[in-house]
Amino acid sequence: MARASTTFQEIPRHGKPAIIVRSFGWAMLFLLAAYLINNVLVVWFDFPGLRGLGGEDNARALIEAGLFIVAILAGIGVVIASRDLSLRWDAHRVHMFNRYLARALFWSVFLVGIGDATIAFLRTESLIDPLFGEAAARNLARANWTGSHVHTVLIAAGFVIAAFTRSLSFIWLSLLIVLAELLIVISRFVFSYEQALMGDLVRYWYATLFLFASAYTLYDEGHVRVDILYAGLNRRTKGLLNAVGSVLLGMTTSWVILFVALNGPQSIVNAPVRNFEISQAGPFGMYVKYQMAAFIALFGVSMLIEFVSYFFNSVADMRDEPGHREPSQASAH
Repeated sequence: MARASTTFQEIPRHGKPAIIVRSFGWAMLFLLAAYLINNVLVVWFDFPGLRGLGGEDNARALIEAGLFIVAILAGIGVVIASRDLSLRWDAHRVHMFNRYLARALFWSVFLVGIGDATIAFLRTESLIDPLFGEAAARNLARANWTGSHVHTVLIAAGFVIAAFTRSLSFIWLSLLIVLAELLIVISRFVFSYEQALMGDLVRYWYATLFLFASAYTLYDEGHVRVDILYAGLNRRTKGLLNAVGSVLLGMTTSWVILFVALNGPQSIVNAPVRNFEISQAGPFGMYVKYQMAAFIALFGVSMLIEFVSYFFNSVADMRDEPGHREPSQASAH
């Protein structure tokens, strides 16, 4: 990926106070965390949600409501405790966390893709029983066992590896997709051999590349922008437009994605994840369909986090603060 022109050392740590702007951004991030925790409570612990306020399970609903109030107060508290930090520094901190999240997700899907494709191949060719025994064959044929005992471990490993690496691995994942497609072509037309797991692996990695690279593309101004008027504006006016657009279009869209994706136990994300849903190929394919459903929510999470960082930088541009970062020409459109 192309590098930005502003380096880490050039980011001003302290600057003019922007308590309201920073409080809004940090409250948005803490509300996101509260929303995800609340979703876990609703889906896995049968909490009633905010709809339960005033109902039979009012006590637990009040806990959930209190969670969101605490989130807002926590966001304001972070700003009050560090009121002299600049918007640029806040934007940098938020973006660096999102970079770690992206790295962790890429490593996770790489490990899960390789591991689950291997298991699917052994399962399809009936090799698990002779190699590892009847118990292993029985367990690995169950999506819920594979998801909770194999995928969870590989995902945890991905998050650990991401803590010690700095590459986002977009290019490597693209190469892996090409190699996986090439393997399908060679095996089909040369050896007349193909399994459902091969197509599943390509779709799994391609969905990852498309959804998880979007947040970093926003940071590097890589998304297509209709800039007939925008290109001729000065930096402060561009900052104003980007700040307003980040809130009214970016954050709003991200929240809509999350509300639809995580709207109760039977939502389009929660239901597949809770049931470890698999594709119609059944035991002949990979057991990762439930993760591909979760990608929708993770896309909304990563984009919302990056839009907060983008919002901070945009307001800093509007205030003409030092440390402006020009995106590279290779990635800007």
